Amino acid sequence: MDPLSDILRILNVEGMLSACLKGAGPWALAFPAYRHIKFGGVLEGARWLWTEQGEAWTELAAGDFYLLCDGRPYRVASDPNAQLADGARVMTEGLDADGVVRYGEGDFNTVGAGGRFTLDEELGGWLLQLLPPLIVVRAAAPQAQALQPLLTLIQLETREVQPGATALAAQLAAMVLIQILRAHLASGASQGWLGTLADARMGRALALMHGDIARPWTVAELAAAAAMSRTSFAERFRNQVGLPPLAYLAHWRMTVARHALKSNDETLARIGRAVGYESETSFGIAFKRMVGESPGRYRSRFR
Repeated sequence: MDPLSDILRILNVEGMLSACLKGAGPWALAFPAYRHIKFGGVLEGARWLWTEQGEAWTELAAGDFYLLCDGRPYRVASDPNAQLADGARVMTEGLDADGVVRYGEGDFNTVGAGGRFTLDEELGGWLLQLLPPLIVVRAAAPQAQALQPLLTLIQLETREVQPGATALAAQLAAMVLIQILRAHLASGASQGWLGTLADARMGRALALMHGDIARPWTVAELAAAAAMSRTSFAERFRNQVGLPPLAYLAHWRMTVARHALKSNDETLARIGRAVGYESETSFGIAFKRMVGESPGRYRSRFR
């Protein structure tokens, strides 16, 4: 399994669509802090996006997508100078029977839709630390081609309530997340762990570790797979990911172990072997050192 799919699987990423918002005239909406990740796409017209902290306004045109990943309050507007209204209240009180929110006076000049992704509460910080606060994928970017059919489907799904809407919306949202992250990777703008995925040499080493986390990898083996010297590989990996290669592997092993302890009834010894520890004792020592409690106590707490 590739590293990105591996992480999304472990973190139990769940997506949902919100109502379509049609805006008329000059308007601006303030939205509160949110859990995990928000996303949106502009169906028609244009709008502006910025956060409460005052970063530069980002103008979004028809066909553009964005991800908000830091949980901070944010603003969406057709006119950034318009008086701010409570976005959450507008989305609730302006919802019509057809599932569309209509706001403002006059002709509708901008239409957008979005949603959110929730993650495993305990492990979700792993993914959020890997993502920049804002990702924008422009409609004109070559990598956005796969997103355009999804935008059409989102428009159809948010225009009226249909049978099976909840199930389809979740699948649509998941596809949007993957395609936005793919486009971000392909753009060359990604840094950190995501940038490592886009780096052919370093990405190969990451894929090996995620593909066989139980193997006792050495830095020399990973460097050879990346066609680099041991020293250059170790330095480059640490600079990009923020951890030395084997420290990253140990961290991911414990993430997988925590997921297993919460989600299945495998013995501690089998879970330990699956993530690279020959005995239950060695697994328990490593787990307590990194997580702060024994695997058995951790499992009992979540059960």
